[in-house]
Amino acid sequence: MKLTINGNLTELEAEPDMPLLWALRDLLGLRGTKYGCGKGLCGACTVHLDGQPRRSCQLTVADAANGEITTIEGLSAEGAHPLQQAWREYNVPQCGYCQAGQLMSASALLASNPEPSDEEINTAMAGNLCRCGTYPRIRTAIKSTFADAAADAKAGSGEDAS
Repeated sequence: MKLTINGNLTELEAEPDMPLLWALRDLLGLRGTKYGCGKGLCGACTVHLDGQPRRSCQLTVADAANGEITTIEGLSAEGAHPLQQAWREYNVPQCGYCQAGQLMSASALLASNPEPSDEEINTAMAGNLCRCGTYPRIRTAIKSTFADAAADAKAGSGEDAS
């Protein structure tokens, strides 16, 4: 079976009905994607398939074979993605278990809607559960990325950024 993961074509031996989550973690060693509930309800296993957030525990290897898969490792292995930086700046994680899925959902949202409203953020993030309850910090971190981008754009154009 051939999969394109984080921009790399990968060949692996897996049953077509194997959940993508297990192929990523157990066969490919990409352990950033977490197992949460196994039923697609918590969002810990969120990856992108063709830019859309998907629950890898519910997505089979065969279903993902013809698409572009991005895992948390593909967002930025060095942690340099603006959302990863905002997560650190606003101390979003407590236990951290859900954060890979949170980041993947947030990055898909911002890719399709660079300046979402609070309601749009809440809707996009509703399927990602956080036992620690850091939802206000998650929303603040998401909003900071497009506020920072707007400030950078103003500064780059010579406008007063204040």
